[in-house]
Amino acid sequence: MGTKDDDRKVLPQTEEVDIDEILAKYDRESATRHLAGWLTWAVRIIAIAFAVFQLYTAIRGERPPQIQRVAHLGFVLTLTYLLYPPTTKGRDKFSWFDLLLAIAGAGVAAYYLTNYQHLMMRAGDYTSMDMFVGAIAILLVLEAARRVVGLPIVVILCVCLIYAYFGKQMPGFLRHRGASFERLTTHMFFTTEGILGIPLGVSSTFIFLFIMFGAFLEKTGIGRFFIDLGNAVAGKQRGGPAKVAVFTSALEGTVSGSSVANTVGSGSFTIPMMKSLGYRPEFAGAVEAAASTGGQIMPPIMGAAAFLMAEFLNIPYVEIAKAAIIPAVLYFTGIWIGVDLEAAKSGLRGLPKELVPSFWRVMRERGQLILPIIGMIFFLTTGRTPTKAATCGAGRGAQEGSSRRRRRG
Repeated sequence: MGTKDDDRKVLPQTEEVDIDEILAKYDRESATRHLAGWLTWAVRIIAIAFAVFQLYTAIRGERPPQIQRVAHLGFVLTLTYLLYPPTTKGRDKFSWFDLLLAIAGAGVAAYYLTNYQHLMMRAGDYTSMDMFVGAIAILLVLEAARRVVGLPIVVILCVCLIYAYFGKQMPGFLRHRGASFERLTTHMFFTTEGILGIPLGVSSTFIFLFIMFGAFLEKTGIGRFFIDLGNAVAGKQRGGPAKVAVFTSALEGTVSGSSVANTVGSGSFTIPMMKSLGYRPEFAGAVEAAASTGGQIMPPIMGAAAFLMAEFLNIPYVEIAKAAIIPAVLYFTGIWIGVDLEAAKSGLRGLPKELVPSFWRVMRERGQLILPIIGMIFFLTTGRTPTKAATCGAGRGAQEGSSRRRRRG
């Protein structure tokens, strides 16, 4: 069991943790390059242009599906090859080949956009150049998926493509008439049933804007606000630090559908705090991981699967969010009860009084940070589309972030 002196050291120690490095170690999607020099500015400019395009189409109305999705894909491919190294060990390296792939990613999108009218007019009558561009686009998407997600998903995709092409050679019930190279490449890239299908459509509309909304809120310091609020509510209770982890993860789940990000964001604070008070390391890690996993089903922002469900089932996203409320509450309630029972069994104490902030002081100083979340929930429940709700919420989040920077200045 830690002493009071040890308890007072918890906060300074946890402030020094490099959250980005922890994420990169355990989450492949976070293992981006260490940017420097011209590459930093290139990524910033492209990312800003990407965000401007998404916001413009959200406010002014989406473009035709092919244009909206292929422009989104072009930005994603370009940024992927600039940000992600071929292997996780090469985060400090950038080669001319990566630049070539980034340019190729922008090139296939530019080809589609500049030839959009011709492609629509001669649908089914594709040229040799169309097939070449389609094949390059497929290869670029496969390599981008390998860099960001990993090799298993690429193997699955390659098996599907091989099966489609060699259908005539397949045995028994697996046999089918197959698909020619022309049909396979053009169908995969020039129709909305392949790469430009529903998942990319959801990503180019709902998912991007909700991620932007969460990013704006993170820059306002809402993560630290959630931790302080959790301490104020549950810090002094039996098993206090573990309950803080549960409460904080539930709040962070409202702005992030990523369980890994939630674990690292709050876990970098709550896990050392639990260990310093005598909690077993396995118990501390298990509580944080279990609680953060629930963030994927915590409205209003859930995992990408929720948006895909809404699109595939053709029902409003708000209905998916409403259906998730009770399961999410039951999930976190169950973890809370489990923590309380374990605390009673093991005699786990709460935080010292001097480390527990006042609830009303926390709300008075930073309570305005929850206004964007309330605003987005209001827009969702009053008939606005998820796109409009996320855009309005992101705008409010940007205002809060700007106000916070001015106060610091």
